[in-house]
Amino acid sequence: MGVIEKIELIEFSYPVANVGPAENGFDTVYVPNVTAQMNAMAVRIQTADGCVGEYVGGLNLAFRQAAYLAPKLVGRNAFHRIEFYEESKRALRKFDKMGVGLLDIALWDWAGKRLNVSVANLIGSSRARIPVYASTYHGDRNGGLSSPEDFASFAEHCRDLGYRAFKMHGWGEGIVEEEVASVKLLGARVGQNMKLMLDPASHLRTFADALAVGKACDEAGFFWLEDPFRDTGVSQMAHKMLRERISTPLLIGEHVRGFENKSDFARSGASDFVRVNPDYDMGITGALKVGAMAESLGLDVEVHSSGPAHRHCVAAFRNTNFYELALVGPKCGSSKPPVYTCGYSDALEAIGEDGQMAVPTGIGLGVGYDWDFIRKNAKNTATFG
Repeated sequence: MGVIEKIELIEFSYPVANVGPAENGFDTVYVPNVTAQMNAMAVRIQTADGCVGEYVGGLNLAFRQAAYLAPKLVGRNAFHRIEFYEESKRALRKFDKMGVGLLDIALWDWAGKRLNVSVANLIGSSRARIPVYASTYHGDRNGGLSSPEDFASFAEHCRDLGYRAFKMHGWGEGIVEEEVASVKLLGARVGQNMKLMLDPASHLRTFADALAVGKACDEAGFFWLEDPFRDTGVSQMAHKMLRERISTPLLIGEHVRGFENKSDFARSGASDFVRVNPDYDMGITGALKVGAMAESLGLDVEVHSSGPAHRHCVAAFRNTNFYELALVGPKCGSSKPPVYTCGYSDALEAIGEDGQMAVPTGIGLGVGYDWDFIRKNAKNTATFG
């Protein structure tokens, strides 16, 4: 039956060298000789037969939502993921539902282990490798990614490593001239042999700013423009207007939760691509719903951020282009926690010469975690069952 007997949640911290907060206090940027303590979450779901589903990812802000849901899973059949999806969606209808993803992904890992298959094969995917783009830290004022020249040089470095695509995250100040100069220089330096994307992360202050940067993306031949201005990427009307005025495709929807709302956004003509993240969008179960919705509309779905669950989703989607390797920079390492004991890596140098990365082939998510490290660095824990 696979009855859930015990669930353990851990919020933990881990060090990342040469990164810290930007002047706005929120974005993560290169800061020399500083070691930041970043946060992640981990979950273990154990059933009465001894099988354990595990996952590390998500946002620590989702801890309380996951802790609210976890005791309601104890005693249930771990195979019943759809029932959990439906009930948790209603239970968290007043909130963003980010606490669901951590638990749902661990249930997929459990199912793969119980059935002795990888999650990708459980979904039905046959892809062994997936194309990747390098996704940068935000621009800084500290000598890392501090100028258009820095971004162009780093893009060339990524190209030389094997990357066929590159995404820039701009500066928190949202200075139009700076963003435009970077876009044009990237297009001139690497646009002939890399697909280019820009994600201002909603820093641009006005619609006019977004329009100016969008026209620069047109000139430089960018593959997409993502969440440009300070509506925070949720206004259907504004992005429909922007889409009508520029030729660069828009990727909007990272900050819109639920496949129903993402469907409304796509059908309104407000975005050319659909955005999804299994951590944010109610797990692999939710991500698969978003992917199928996008496919039904003839649109591509692009998976946000990195991790083993994300690789399995990219492998499963016919209508997708890239896996996002985030976040990387020329003078600092990966932003992801160093918790893998199996050789899995989201380091910049992990790219293959073919511009692709492997989908884990082991059972479940196909990765092993260093639980001693996770527990040693725990900041908050909760156990149920």
